[in-house]
Amino acid sequence: MAFDGVMMHYVKEEIKSVALDARVSQIHQPNRDELVIALRTKNGNKKLLVSSRANSPRICFTEHSIENPATPPMLCMLLRKRLGGAKLVDVRQIELERIMFLDFIATNELGDKVKLTLCVEIMGKYSNIILIDENDNIVDALKRVDFTMSTQRLVLPNIKYELPPKQDKLCILECSGRDIVEKAINTPAEMRLSKALLSAMQGVSPIITRELEYMVGVDSNRELTVIDKLKLIEKVDKLKEYIVSGEKSPTMMIKPEGKPFDISFMDIMQYGEMASKKRFLDFSTLLDSFYYERDKAERMKVKGQDLLRLCSNIQDKLCRKIAVQEKELKDSLNRDKLRKKGDLLQANMYKMVRGQSFIDVEDYYDNNKIVRIKLSPTLNPSQNVQKYYKDYRRAKTREEMLTVQIAKAKAELQYISAVQESLGRAESERELTEIRQELVDEGYLKNRNPKGRNKALKLLPPKEYTSSDGFTIYVGRNNKQNDKLTLKTARNYDMWLHTKDIPGSHVIIVSDNREITDTAILEAASLAAYNSKAKESDNVPVDYTIVKNVSKPSGAKPGMVIYVNNKTVYVTPKAVSYTHLRAHETTLH
Repeated sequence: MAFDGVMMHYVKEEIKSVALDARVSQIHQPNRDELVIALRTKNGNKKLLVSSRANSPRICFTEHSIENPATPPMLCMLLRKRLGGAKLVDVRQIELERIMFLDFIATNELGDKVKLTLCVEIMGKYSNIILIDENDNIVDALKRVDFTMSTQRLVLPNIKYELPPKQDKLCILECSGRDIVEKAINTPAEMRLSKALLSAMQGVSPIITRELEYMVGVDSNRELTVIDKLKLIEKVDKLKEYIVSGEKSPTMMIKPEGKPFDISFMDIMQYGEMASKKRFLDFSTLLDSFYYERDKAERMKVKGQDLLRLCSNIQDKLCRKIAVQEKELKDSLNRDKLRKKGDLLQANMYKMVRGQSFIDVEDYYDNNKIVRIKLSPTLNPSQNVQKYYKDYRRAKTREEMLTVQIAKAKAELQYISAVQESLGRAESERELTEIRQELVDEGYLKNRNPKGRNKALKLLPPKEYTSSDGFTIYVGRNNKQNDKLTLKTARNYDMWLHTKDIPGSHVIIVSDNREITDTAILEAASLAAYNSKAKESDNVPVDYTIVKNVSKPSGAKPGMVIYVNNKTVYVTPKAVSYTHLRAHETTLH
């Protein structure tokens, strides 16, 4: 885990130095896993983010604005009632456990001063945020744990708070390097040294124990010589000295393609040329930078889960429908055999009598070979002939209808894929609201809002960027915005771009009576590829043409257009640097 006990130790000191004696001015709960506590400090307002999200639990100050639901959850209302106006008087941590206690002095309903503690437990998927009163009784928790979930430790209102079971590890702040190394080398000999240290030392993440292993140059307990052991003891003691002295180096490790993959409280050397490093002034900025984009996507995924599920169900139904219709279409393509049998029966009707189940005739279409044709005993000869002709005409009509229906179903499938893709790119609840309204307008959802409420919805503008050579570039956020951007906002000689046969945004380069440059086209194509289903792919094909060549077929779904006289450029979104593109509304990363 990147956010380890030592990093929590540093964050604790950060919070104490910045927010001790601060007052709680507001509390928000953006989603089921996070709290944002607004603190009024001597040096201005600060927002303390507390997250129990399984893949990114942490506590730190944040500069980002996180969208809140229209109606605060019950826990949020309780915290506002109990902690509103409270003073932060202490921040505690037990050894290097990943548990932080925020002590507040609050005023109860009777006007008396009471102590309340917000306990933040950072334990992966078991992370939790618990409010405790002055008697160590649980007031409530973000995640309640009852008998059906655990028999070891309950987290429920009105019961005593108990610490999680302590691990059999040594705290580096209270033990010597020799104690820790002795414990590590007593693990099974086949265990890697880094894992042995991880099992012996409290509060450090794997990246730190791997760094110690790298410094010693040995990866197994079995290979440790006396000199290696002394060297390892020295490194652990230096690590202890580093932490106790308050020295720090908030560091983010970044892959060659630019994606962050780990963080640390100290400088990391183990990756060599395989990774670059970015250093930060404080841990809150480091944690905010490392987790924000990942959390933003996760928040939108949770909030748009019902819409994603709806789109997935519609896709499944359409795929099954298309498969059945294509099978029927394939069967109807054999209709010529029905007409041929009707012709043969017509020529041999004089041989037929009512009550026959079949008749053998010469096939003058195939060298007069004898063929057997099935008949209906209840029909007379003329009716049997007409039955084959009627089945032939029915199969022909079915082919025409199925061709239209399959094309319609495929267009609908393409539209739903585009909706699904726009859901994946949504960056705010307002965008999700617009997509939800689009599905209501298209008949996929019932309108849950009171009459007239939708008219008050303020639509978001498209994303706006400026290319390195000064051209304005617009990127649509959803299908309806794509339609408006392409068919109403853009002018005839502006440039239109879209990923080829891949769901994504419409992108417009505003010509402003200038000749659009290749540079602007390449940068806009990169934006089109990034804002599409192929954002993680290489060599994404992007079609481009002037807006004059783009039109919307009658009755087509939102965002669905046809275009002519286009050219195609291939771009790799993840390999492109976007630093020269200035985003006015939002940024790409």
